[in-house]
Amino acid sequence: MQVAKDKVVLFHYTLTDDAGTQIDSSREGGEPLAILAGQGSLIAGVEKALEGKSAGDKFQVTVPPEEGYGLRDEGRTQRVPKKYFQDGDKLKPGMVTVLRSQQGMHQVTVVKVGATVIDIDANHPLAGKTLNFDIEITEVRDASEEEVAHGHVHGPGGHHH
Repeated sequence: MQVAKDKVVLFHYTLTDDAGTQIDSSREGGEPLAILAGQGSLIAGVEKALEGKSAGDKFQVTVPPEEGYGLRDEGRTQRVPKKYFQDGDKLKPGMVTVLRSQQGMHQVTVVKVGATVIDIDANHPLAGKTLNFDIEITEVRDASEEEVAHGHVHGPGGHHH
């Protein structure tokens, strides 16, 4: 069975940057990542690379920023009052934290911490980076009607209600 829209795909991945530094890996937790293909739950470059592949396939894919987390936008830095951060007094430059706003939760990187304000970079931490994935597909199966209706995988490696 091949990866296609609305198929459940379980796969292991190791993500490295251009210097070969490991950024993330599903193998450290032991469980493969489980996704419902074609639902936009992955960055475009990985979603495209999975299409047509089968269980047992091992491959590498290089994802440019445009198909990953986008290009860096230098206009996405701003100064925010410290009160909007849960751990405002504990934050240090370079740390990634969550900022709550009227639009929801946003992952941001701390640039500078002042007495009452924090300068943040709202770009995704991997924006502007070329990403290298080493992928091994462990399973491809049909999704249940409920999984398709909910737009995500249920059970091991997926969402649990």
